[in-house]
Amino acid sequence: MSFQFIVETSARHVHLTAEAFAVLFGEGKELTVKKMLSQPGQFASEERVTIVGPKKELPNVSILGPFRSANQVELSATDARSIGITAPIRESGDVAGSGACKIVGPAGELEISEGVIVAKRHIHFTPEDAEKCGVKDKDIVWVRVETEGRKAILGDVVCRVSPNYATAMHIDTDESNAIAAPRSLMGEIVSVD
Repeated sequence: MSFQFIVETSARHVHLTAEAFAVLFGEGKELTVKKMLSQPGQFASEERVTIVGPKKELPNVSILGPFRSANQVELSATDARSIGITAPIRESGDVAGSGACKIVGPAGELEISEGVIVAKRHIHFTPEDAEKCGVKDKDIVWVRVETEGRKAILGDVVCRVSPNYATAMHIDTDESNAIAAPRSLMGEIVSVD
């Protein structure tokens, strides 16, 4: 049997620096853990922000912790279009020249000149699981998902390998809806580019 991994839907969210969080929520405030995520040490927080684009705004957007070294807003292509932001498809962390927006919190607001992206489909791998699948860091693969009435093979999936990861594939809400993804979905690599 081939190696299968969980495919998770990643909804819109933001990553913030500690400095940005202080501007938005006030000095001395901390992120409150709401739910731990599949990646070790990562969590969804209770705190929410509003993302403002030229056309309209998206309220109640989750902040993921812990704090990062750069601010990043991850939206689906539909989200970005609906609020008037041009957001490129990028790997997390690759924000140079990406979309701009305003982030609004209860204590303040922040204009970011770049940092809004549509996340590239990716699989987090432990080194052991990457070896089982015959892939290495930065490989681009095709993944088959077996969904009811909307089976699909997803291309342009980047492999990210680290001992700090748990093995899981992440797609956004547009992709999840397009394949009618159930709550629990597994994928398998069918070819490597």
